[in-house]
Amino acid sequence: MPDEIIIYTKPGCPYCAAVKEDFKEKGIEYTEYDVKSDPAIREKAIALAGLAAVPVIVRNGKVTVGFGGS
Repeated sequence: MPDEIIIYTKPGCPYCAAVKEDFKEKGIEYTEYDVKSDPAIREKAIALAGLAAVPVIVRNGKVTVGFGGS
């Protein structure tokens, strides 16, 4: 069973762009949610991360905030 990956992002975020590019290069599929598009999505990302920061990456229930390469 493939990993279930969700990435909470916002436009103009260089770390969000980097994680998406990294996953694309590795053929890793993910679902993306833009925190600027909907207040409920923003609140969900904050609840998961414990702070207002992006990207928030949820991989099989494990939450990671930020991206420093993989």
